[in-house]
Amino acid sequence: MVDATWGTGEPPRDVLGPVRGEPAFDDDHPPRAEIIADCVHCGFCLSTCPTYVLWGAEADSPRGRIYLMNSGLGGEPLSDSAVEHYDRCLGCMACVTACPSGVRYDRLIEDTRAQVERRHTRGPRDRALRTAIFALFPYPRRLRLLRAPLRAYQSSGLQRLLARSGLLPRLAPTLATLESLAPRLASVPRPPRRVAARGKRRAVVGMLTGCVQSAFFPDVNSATVRVLAAEGCDVLIPPGQGCCGALSVHNGRKAEAQRFARRLIAVFERTGMDYFVVNAAGCGSSLKEYDVLLADDPAYAARAAAFTAKVRDLAELLAELGPVAKRYPLPVTVAYHDACHLGHAQGIRRQPRQLLSGIPGLELREIADPEICCGSAGIWNVLNPVPAAELGDRKARDVLATGASLLVTANPGCLMQVAAAVRRQGGTIALAHTAQVLDASIRGLRPSVLGLDAPPPRGR
Repeated sequence: MVDATWGTGEPPRDVLGPVRGEPAFDDDHPPRAEIIADCVHCGFCLSTCPTYVLWGAEADSPRGRIYLMNSGLGGEPLSDSAVEHYDRCLGCMACVTACPSGVRYDRLIEDTRAQVERRHTRGPRDRALRTAIFALFPYPRRLRLLRAPLRAYQSSGLQRLLARSGLLPRLAPTLATLESLAPRLASVPRPPRRVAARGKRRAVVGMLTGCVQSAFFPDVNSATVRVLAAEGCDVLIPPGQGCCGALSVHNGRKAEAQRFARRLIAVFERTGMDYFVVNAAGCGSSLKEYDVLLADDPAYAARAAAFTAKVRDLAELLAELGPVAKRYPLPVTVAYHDACHLGHAQGIRRQPRQLLSGIPGLELREIADPEICCGSAGIWNVLNPVPAAELGDRKARDVLATGASLLVTANPGCLMQVAAAVRRQGGTIALAHTAQVLDASIRGLRPSVLGLDAPPPRGR
């Protein structure tokens, strides 16, 4: 039974663990007491928190985790149970949007996770899985090496055979999750290092190609470049940019995230760009906080602040500049999904809808319970495959209930997570990034380019 008064009285002892050992947090950026004090335990966050919605456990709600953090500041040890509750947080930031007191839970959980990674010893299986993930996912070249064997696996018939057998989820749930998330791969050439604006130049933009985005969704990057050029932007894509560090910082690997951030700043600050454009929501939220990530670095603090000021999500920049490229009709019904790190972390909701609504013939439909995460959350679905599938199935049902023919979102993790869940539900819906829809309209392409069967648009 859930104790609704938790946060004002004593928590159950099995949550904090036995009182022994050193305090949970050291002096290197522990969760800040003044932010914790902002929480009045009102409960507005509960209905938007995915783990509370799943389990109804106070310790798996934002205010419950805040109580644990406060206990850690008071000298309680970092117990295995407390770490489990911190780990269960998706980092979706829906609670930040819902909180009437403005509690910066995002800062609290980020600082807490950095403490956990430095001060807590994980079990052998968890350590091995996390080591494998972070040896692969933040490295675009290593991910691209997987493309050839993955395409062979998808085209050989082995994937369908394994799916019919049902063996993989029972024998290796983590591997089964990775296998189900992998998108169908097509050969797409990499964008050139510089693409000139079409017509009058309005801005010079650097562009992040990303890790998962460049390896598994290169068509999204290509569409992004074409849209930016059509809207009067010179697009710069210097080589060697690497990972932005989002996965690392969201999982407490602060030093690693700082290394990635320094490298990215060094690569792009020489380009003379006006803006730095991101087409992946999770990356964008971290890039906009480089000034915080590197605030204690005397060599990079000012450079990080200058870089952060130029970061824009693709939809954000296009809305700022205003459209100049003609939109040709695209007769499709679209369900738009707010990626958590775009809507909650960056507060960007109006701009994508505005851009989509500006396409003639496109009908926009809203999804029920948009504040609830789809369960992707970076690598959360790999670390927690069963609850992630529950959240994905919930999201898929809401998406399919719209009756839309196309789901549009702005994050590669969401695209993979919802696609896998729709397949489990036995449903059918095409999926696309916002950039791909805009690109199809600007180029006057048929809806079939987005995986749809529909009459061709009028225009050229």
